[in-house]
Amino acid sequence: MVRIVDHSNRKKKVLAATVIAHIRNGEPVSSQELANDFGLSSATIRSILAELEEEGYLSHPHTSAGKVPSSQGYRYYVDFLMEESALSEEEKNTIIRQYYRNRSKSLDDILEATSDLVAEITHYATIVSSSQWQDKIFLRGLSNIIRQPEFKDVERLASVLRLLEEKRKLMEIINKELERPLKVYIGEEMGCPEISDSCSLVISTYSIGKKDKGRIAVLGPSRMSYEQTFSNLGFISATLTHLLEDF
Repeated sequence: MVRIVDHSNRKKKVLAATVIAHIRNGEPVSSQELANDFGLSSATIRSILAELEEEGYLSHPHTSAGKVPSSQGYRYYVDFLMEESALSEEEKNTIIRQYYRNRSKSLDDILEATSDLVAEITHYATIVSSSQWQDKIFLRGLSNIIRQPEFKDVERLASVLRLLEEKRKLMEIINKELERPLKVYIGEEMGCPEISDSCSLVISTYSIGKKDKGRIAVLGPSRMSYEQTFSNLGFISATLTHLLEDF
């Protein structure tokens, strides 16, 4: 398990603030920006950022003096620093209403509607699969990927789109055995070297009746909003499971 060498509370807070700021604006985070938030000098923040970079939690683009989280930094943030984000009652009701409108439809229609819903809510690419079909998936939100600033680089975008086109490889990834209802793969953890520096994949499980299961997966940049994605997938999976109890 990855752990920061110096477990000082201040260093953890600086790492969390760096991750949150980068997720929010997509730009390298400067020491001055963090110094304003923490009420510390830029020199003190620079020293902490340098330690975090040396330990592998941050990196810096060649064109900027600011820092960005590494895959290791995102992993530590998700495992130890991220705060839970609960959906509002309005957000929950919006999801429930969507499913209420589809309750009398076929399983195909419900899962297709689920892929549309998740892509719309998360603004990432969405894959929905079912154990009833070994070679069929519902894929939505490709345009969401194209809009992300990380994928303005043509080669990087092409690598992501190739993965989404390779149905068998995609199924192998999202159907891995999960030790918990919701799992996130960050960067190289996905086992896809071609996108290891740019993507994260969040996977949740839902049930169909008493025997079958399926997966809902969200593919986005490593700079994704993990809190919101976790909350949305958790609630949607639970709602979908309830809807499919009698299938």
